[in-house]
Amino acid sequence: MTTDKTSFPTRRAAAERNREKILAAAQAAFADGDTGISMAEVARRAGVGMATLYRNFPGRRELLEALYADEVDAVCEAAVIKDGQTPGVALAAWLRLQFDFISNKRLIVSELLEHTGQDDLPSRRGQALDAGRPLLAAAQEAHEVRDDLTLEQVFDMIVAIAKIHGSPHYLEPIIQTMLNGLHPPADGHAARL
Repeated sequence: MTTDKTSFPTRRAAAERNREKILAAAQAAFADGDTGISMAEVARRAGVGMATLYRNFPGRRELLEALYADEVDAVCEAAVIKDGQTPGVALAAWLRLQFDFISNKRLIVSELLEHTGQDDLPSRRGQALDAGRPLLAAAQEAHEVRDDLTLEQVFDMIVAIAKIHGSPHYLEPIIQTMLNGLHPPADGHAARL
């Protein structure tokens, strides 16, 4: 039995086109605020069958991660202390960048950051946590951030705030209160209200 080797590049090109159609359909749906879109609806909008959809993206999380992979990478690369910054200032700036990113993508990105990987697929939350751990450790060592908080706890607060419905003007004092709460108490004891 002979196989036409010229058909392989054509099949790969068709598979890549299908993947791009799926991503474009999902991006358009999510951009319109349709966060509850089903995988079946994504396939319908992309003009592909369910088998093609699941061959490319076995689940919703994989589809969401593919949509935002480059943007998450850029946010993670920003987890650095710039010249003239203290570790605490650098951490706060990076956490604000995380919040702005999540707020702009709203529920979709918070869904990604909410769940850690439950299988072999590395999670974007895990990637972001790994990027930010050195910042948090440096800020805690400099006594600029409470030492009783983990980055997971901080991310959970950011995700919770990002889920609040409201304008940026409404959310700003809430995120600022959270950032202010990262500072250690002046007397070394957490205030109880």
